[in-house]
Amino acid sequence: MNVSRRIPTVDFADMLGDERQQERFVQAVGDSLKDIGFFALKNHGIDLDLIERSYEQSDVFFSLPKTIKQRYLQPEISHQRGYTAFGVEHAKDNDAPDLKEFWQNGRTHTGKGPQPTYPANVWPEDHAPGFKPVIDGLFEQMEALAQRILKACSIYLDKPADWLTEMSQEGNTIMRIIHYPPVGKDAPVGAVRSAAHEDINLITLLVTATADGLQVMDHDGSWIKVEGDARHIIVDSGDMLQNITNGLFRSTTHRVVNPKDTTARRFSMPMFVHPRNEIDLTPRNEFVEQTGGTPLYSSITAGAYLHQRLVEIGLAEPEGNA
Repeated sequence: MNVSRRIPTVDFADMLGDERQQERFVQAVGDSLKDIGFFALKNHGIDLDLIERSYEQSDVFFSLPKTIKQRYLQPEISHQRGYTAFGVEHAKDNDAPDLKEFWQNGRTHTGKGPQPTYPANVWPEDHAPGFKPVIDGLFEQMEALAQRILKACSIYLDKPADWLTEMSQEGNTIMRIIHYPPVGKDAPVGAVRSAAHEDINLITLLVTATADGLQVMDHDGSWIKVEGDARHIIVDSGDMLQNITNGLFRSTTHRVVNPKDTTARRFSMPMFVHPRNEIDLTPRNEFVEQTGGTPLYSSITAGAYLHQRLVEIGLAEPEGNA
C-alpha cells in the first residue's frame, strides 16, 4: 500500500474564476488524468444535502425484500436500467462475483426529437416513492458538472471546448447507486466488493462513498488509498477516453476492498459519462503522434465497445446468444 501518495486535488472554484484561474483548472485536470488518471474535486457545487438524501433513499430501496427488488430486474437490456442483483456482475477477467447490488438510471426520455439510443428509465415508485425525485435530481446536477470537466479536458487536449461535450450529448450516461452489503464470513473465495478493474466510459464522477475502500493502482503497481471525504467528488478517465487519446489520458486500475468489519455496509454513487453509441473511438492522429507514433488502441464505436464490456462483466450475452 502506498500510504504516502495521494491522488491530486483539483479546485472547481477555479473553473468559475477569472481567465488565469480557469487556465489553472484546465491544467490541473489534464495533468492529473495524464499522470494517474484520477483526481479529487473540491468545491464541486453539488448540494451536500441532496447527496445525503440520495443515500437515505438508496437505503430505503435496498432495504426492500429481495422479491420486491427483483421486480425491477432488466436483463433484457443488459441490466442498463433498474436493479441488478447481488453477485451478478464481475470484473473483466475475474470470474468471482463482486459483492454488491446496484440500481442504474440515465437521462430521462423527453419524448421530443428523435428516439434516443439509450434505454428508458424505470423507477420503484410503488415501493420507494421518494427515490425518483431525489436520484433524478442528483443525476441532473452531476451531469452538468461532468460537462464542465469534459470542457476542461477538451481545452487541455488543444481541441474545441465542446469536442468531448458534444460526443456525450444524448449519450448513454448512467448513474449507478451501489449497495455493498455486509461481506459476512461466507463470501466466495476471491470475491471482493469490486475487483480490480478500469472504467469503460469517457470519465467517471464518483460521489464520495459512505465508507472507505476505494484504492487506485499507482505506476509501480502499489495501491493508493482514497480517503473518504463528503466534500470531494472523485473523477477518473475511462477506457473510451484513453482509447481516443491513444493513452495520453490514462484509464487506471482501481478496486474496492473488503472491510475489516464484515458487518459493515457501504454505499457509493458513480456517474459513468458515455458518448453516443455511434461515436468513433479510433485514436486520433495528433494523440498518436504525441504518444510514440503507433496506435495503441483499436478502432471501434462507443456502442460496440460498451456491448463488448457488458459481455465481459456478465451483464450481457454475446451477439447471437441473446
